[in-house]
Amino acid sequence: MNTLVVYCHPYEGSFCHAILEHLETGADKAGKNLDVIDLYKDHFNPVMSGRDLLGFVKHQAVDEQAIDYANRLKKADHLVLVFPIWWELMPAMMKGFIDKVIFPGQTYAYKSNSVSMRTLLPNLKSTTVITTMNTPKIMYKFTYGNAIKEALIKGSFKKSGFKNVKWLSFNMVKMRSNETRVKWLDRAERVVD
Repeated sequence: MNTLVVYCHPYEGSFCHAILEHLETGADKAGKNLDVIDLYKDHFNPVMSGRDLLGFVKHQAVDEQAIDYANRLKKADHLVLVFPIWWELMPAMMKGFIDKVIFPGQTYAYKSNSVSMRTLLPNLKSTTVITTMNTPKIMYKFTYGNAIKEALIKGSFKKSGFKNVKWLSFNMVKMRSNETRVKWLDRAERVVD
């Protein structure tokens, strides 16, 4: 299995970074290939420029880094995204990845009705979204509208043809015991086995 991890956190001491390390450990143990995109280390530019938007209209990506990321995604069987929830949403860097990589003509195409989409990622069998946040799960769902599920999973991934999309949400991270965090890291390690 070829797994592509898209990692989005600027701080190596974060719980997200511990998750990334455990994904790497899990892949090593399982003898699986893991390709890691670290958006901050790569100095990825998440801003959609006028040129990018014109490319969107023409279904032809122009950002070389985004094109490289999409080509790496085309080789993957499994996509894993790791990011924190800040102000109930994904960081701008991850949103920019979605905007510039999940792109018409690159990872999906419109069907003849011009509304429905079909995937251009035939190798991709599953996607796992792993998030951290300090908001209680019930509050995130009912007070804040479950934005990741509604916008990212349903409105972006499933809409554009991604299959078997799962979400691991680690909530109230700062308030949890070390024992709970260790269990979460063990669970993250098994994502790629």
